[in-house]
Amino acid sequence: MDIAFELIESMLVKFRSEKKWTLQALEQLSEEDITSSPTTDSIANLVAHISGAVHSRIETILLDIPDTRDREREFEKGLEMSKEQAIKMTRDAFDIIIQYLERLQSNPELLMTQPFLNLPTLTYSQVNNETTALNLMIAMVREVHYHTGQIIYAAKMRKGQLVWQYD
Repeated sequence: MDIAFELIESMLVKFRSEKKWTLQALEQLSEEDITSSPTTDSIANLVAHISGAVHSRIETILLDIPDTRDREREFEKGLEMSKEQAIKMTRDAFDIIIQYLERLQSNPELLMTQPFLNLPTLTYSQVNNETTALNLMIAMVREVHYHTGQIIYAAKMRKGQLVWQYD
């Protein structure tokens, strides 16, 4: 058994599942549900935050895009976002994560590389520039799962009950 392959495969299963359930929840919401919140963070804020984390931690590696994340904006009260924007932003963020994991799956030796070592200092991150790809992805599992759980919980609070499609 190759532990690196198994670990990456487990993360792929996890993120594909998170993508499926999060998109199903978002698709059942109205425009108002996306931006309304009983607390300070709306579903729009949570979607923007996941997208921002993916941008600053993964797009900078995969696509060599400079980190232009505006984390404060992700948490602005009253952040406007349409349902379609929320769905697209969520789908895109998960696709980037999955693409990166598939790259790691093809090259498991990359798990121990330090992909940020020669990049500008990371902003607002629980990982630093010396982190390994493995530590980055473990942090992303925790971060994304936490916030998708918040999205699904908020969606349930708005709708009372959600309808799930099981494959």
